[in-house]
Amino acid sequence: DLFVACGMNSIGIQSSGGVGKVLAEWIRDRHMPADLVDVDVRRLQPFQANQRYLRERTTETLGLLYAMHWPHRQYATARGVRRSPFHDRLLALGAVMGEQSGWERPNWFAAPDGERDYRYSWGRQNWFEPCAAECRAVRDAVVLFDQSSFTKCLVTGPDALALLNHVSAAEMNVPVGRVVYTQWLNERGGIEADLTVTRTGETEFLVVTTAAGQTRDLAWLRRHVGEGCRCAVVDLTSGLPMLGLMGPQSRALLEAVSGESLGDADFPFATSRELEIGCAVVRASRLTYVGELGFELYVPAEFAVHVFDVLVEAGSAFGLGMAGYHAMNACRMEKAYRHWGHDISVEDTPLEAGLGFAVGWRKPDFIGREALFRQREAGGPTRRLVQLKLADPAELLHQEEPVWSGSEIVGSITSGAYGHRIDASLGMGYVQLPGGVKDLAPGREFAIEIGWRKVPAEARLEAFYDPANERIRA
Repeated sequence: DLFVACGMNSIGIQSSGGVGKVLAEWIRDRHMPADLVDVDVRRLQPFQANQRYLRERTTETLGLLYAMHWPHRQYATARGVRRSPFHDRLLALGAVMGEQSGWERPNWFAAPDGERDYRYSWGRQNWFEPCAAECRAVRDAVVLFDQSSFTKCLVTGPDALALLNHVSAAEMNVPVGRVVYTQWLNERGGIEADLTVTRTGETEFLVVTTAAGQTRDLAWLRRHVGEGCRCAVVDLTSGLPMLGLMGPQSRALLEAVSGESLGDADFPFATSRELEIGCAVVRASRLTYVGELGFELYVPAEFAVHVFDVLVEAGSAFGLGMAGYHAMNACRMEKAYRHWGHDISVEDTPLEAGLGFAVGWRKPDFIGREALFRQREAGGPTRRLVQLKLADPAELLHQEEPVWSGSEIVGSITSGAYGHRIDASLGMGYVQLPGGVKDLAPGREFAIEIGWRKVPAEARLEAFYDPANERIRA
């Protein structure tokens, strides 16, 4: 094992005592003593060791150290490094790019005469209204998201099923073509990764996780490939671009370009199959991260632009629009979809995060099983991730705002966004519930502190938008 504590500026001197303490505990216990994901060397990508990249980016980040840390602030240096095949097409359609792990990704789409630069504030930024229009298009018609930055890997070989069943909380022995939502846990039951696994063959699985998790999640998986394990883990991220086709018209558009019947009986939710689009063969999975009927399309890189053009040309008859990651974040917040690194991480268990439904409780063995059973048999968690809606829609939530109940702080916000489909300011956060979920009984009052002001908020366990999942299963 290699343990790293370096790359510090003057703050490193101030925090040296704490760094030494947690590193010593990490070496002793072989796991993080706290949630240290933000300083974990595995958060970085190999290209970020490039000398030019380091010169440009470290100079900028040091200069911003004591500047205002605006929400959604974008770096200006070392940009344009990783681009999906759709990059130029998206720019021509008005994309305003943000960056994640080096990837240039559309954060929002500007009107032809609209601004294409951020104007930062703690209130509604200049992309608020374009984002609202994109969210309405997701709800009412159909949009395309460029999700090429998502990490994709192929796990293949005679022992692929055994490996994935060992590291995954959910059951992986499912029919070919089935998509499983699952978490990878540590021995303490904490969530190391949040992902989907598609069984594409008897001995072949497609794993899809976050863009930021490319180094970390693949390292976690490979770490558990034991000696003699007959399987290979192959990173497909760069060679397999991905489009999200989302909205109530997504099925009709996909049927039009594929010539296939894709009704619920032919293509149920959480299944995957190959389709022909134009002159290409793509993998389509019926999934969503925005809470609408939708499909994720995995396209071999050399066919990517062709498939994009076919969809755009046919899409005009169905009201096809483009949408960015601000809209995706707003929609996932309305649907209470968790985001790893914000709402769930290495110290949060599936029971605390409200993800117990994704656990294969009947499985005889998986990493973290004993910790989950101990927590469940002890009466369940005493802290719980809840959805919160502000009584004042003019306020916005970001992260770390205190959550009050009566005269006590009972939790804090993990992430926030404005929900344009329900016209409400939303957040997620963990709150202390010593008596379990019954402590969320109707009538209990919550408030969230924003700039020294306590704003009343409604708390619930289920999503504020389509809690019965009728739209995604339409």
